[in-house]
Amino acid sequence: MTATDPPPYDAVVLAGGAARRLGGTDKPSVRVGGRPLLDRVLAACAGARRTVVVAAPRPTSRPVHWTREDPPGGGPVAALDAGLRHTTAACAVVLSADLPFLHEATVRRLLSVLHTSGADAALLTDADGRDQPLVAAYRTAALRHTLAALAEGDRGLTGLPLRRLTAALNLTRVPDPRASFDCDTWDDIAAARARIREHGHVLDEWISAVKDELGIDLDVDIRLLLDLARDAAHGVDRPAAPLTTFLVGYAAAQAEGGPEAVAEAAHKAAALAARWAEETKPSTEGQSSAGGQPSDGGQPSTGGQAVAEGTGSAEGTGSAEGTGSAEGTGSAQGPGSGTSSPGPGR
Repeated sequence: MTATDPPPYDAVVLAGGAARRLGGTDKPSVRVGGRPLLDRVLAACAGARRTVVVAAPRPTSRPVHWTREDPPGGGPVAALDAGLRHTTAACAVVLSADLPFLHEATVRRLLSVLHTSGADAALLTDADGRDQPLVAAYRTAALRHTLAALAEGDRGLTGLPLRRLTAALNLTRVPDPRASFDCDTWDDIAAARARIREHGHVLDEWISAVKDELGIDLDVDIRLLLDLARDAAHGVDRPAAPLTTFLVGYAAAQAEGGPEAVAEAAHKAAALAARWAEETKPSTEGQSSAGGQPSDGGQPSTGGQAVAEGTGSAEGTGSAEGTGSAEGTGSAQGPGSGTSSPGPGR
């Protein structure tokens, strides 16, 4: 690990709140962008050596360790203490389960800031500058020490607010209004669902949702596949776009490859689409004089009109271009026939 690399870490996700402002709905299972909020958070901390979720067990997108605070519903500090007891790494990322816009890059950034700052914790601040201790990276030794000191109080850790915990720690703050956005009300859920479909984010969100739904852990060059789909649609036929990208994915799977196999198959298919499109362009090889095309370096023919063969030929003044042409009422085949006069020297 270099001086700037984030350290190894465990993750503790708090997912057992009462969600009173949601009418008691199981908030971690509420879907935003087609995925449960809990699964979105689990994707953001996928790099953890171990992930502990403090809540009643439920189906999740990846394996986790489950635990509960004692008694259940004892509040965030008690839940954090319960989760931390199942971790061993020197750093722990602590997250709530209602963060629809949290991504792995933000988690890495928190860990990097913690590693380089020397602080006890690095936490996000929201749009109003408020600390968000449940979107934070902590040094577990400092966290354990502070939790132990708080537990010696008359009430123990039950019902303690998180500010009692963070007040005893040396903090460094990372502003991030988007990643720190949490869903406490149905209005928050509606706002998150609307923002997830914004033009600048919808494609990434959709790809993430599809990969999560299909159990695919593969990063691919989306732009490369979009370019391939465009080439297939324009150079072959519009329905060729989705079929081609499917076949590229299938070929990569058959090769048991990763992103490199997808890229190789996409390049091959793109080259094929280019060759296919090239064949549809007009060719100048082997064209005949018929249809108005040049023949043997001459001028275009009259497109199927009769060519003058008699003394009033196309070479004389009574040519097919004159008034006695094949387009006139008189044929150009007889001697001086029609209204054309014999050419001079005949």
